[in-house]
Amino acid sequence: MTAEVRGLLKTRDDAFRSGDKAALKTARANLSRGIKQAKRLYAQKINNHFTDSKDTRSLWQAIQTITDYKPLPQACDDDTTLPDALNEFYARFEIQNDTPAQKLPTPPNNQALCLSPADVRKTLSRVNPRKAAGPDNIPGRVLRDCAAQLTDSSPRLKSTSIIPVPKKSPVSCLNDYRPIALTPIMMKCFERLVMRNIKTSLPNTLDPLQFAYRPNRSMDDAISSTWLLLT
Repeated sequence: MTAEVRGLLKTRDDAFRSGDKAALKTARANLSRGIKQAKRLYAQKINNHFTDSKDTRSLWQAIQTITDYKPLPQACDDDTTLPDALNEFYARFEIQNDTPAQKLPTPPNNQALCLSPADVRKTLSRVNPRKAAGPDNIPGRVLRDCAAQLTDSSPRLKSTSIIPVPKKSPVSCLNDYRPIALTPIMMKCFERLVMRNIKTSLPNTLDPLQFAYRPNRSMDDAISSTWLLLT
């Protein structure tokens, strides 16, 4: 329902109330043409979102347009003690852990992970500039454009911001929050490089229904396989 269609509907209703048959006939014809034009524009808009299957952002926008999805406004909690309570709730396992960390000796036949500058530069050049910056406030566009200069650098990787997202509304307890870890983009690039190394070390004898840590496999493959088995 566009603004043009609403205007044509109003014109038709006004012509009907006035009793002018000629004006009513013209208004109905204009309304029919307006609806067809609006449908064509709507279909073209949806098809434009589905042209590239690799652009997940565009695909989600198409799904939201089709379903007329509108996110509900989230009310801000005015409880000033909530941040401290969440910190204690998320860190309760670390507080109870009094065992000192120890570095285990590396086995003699273990091959150390070596990252080449070319791999690091290639990973940084593929950073999505739309990704939100992490706790270091370094945007993805900077990492992508300065990939060659940042290849040999070693910024902080372990800093993480925990963002509590409500699982339901209204929230009744701390367990109703889902902790979302916001890590630096550089850390995500490092994890991508380590994951690539792990995948190359996996044996060929894995179960065919094993989808984790395998190239070109995802949760969608697991759901599709389960659906095929059930049907």
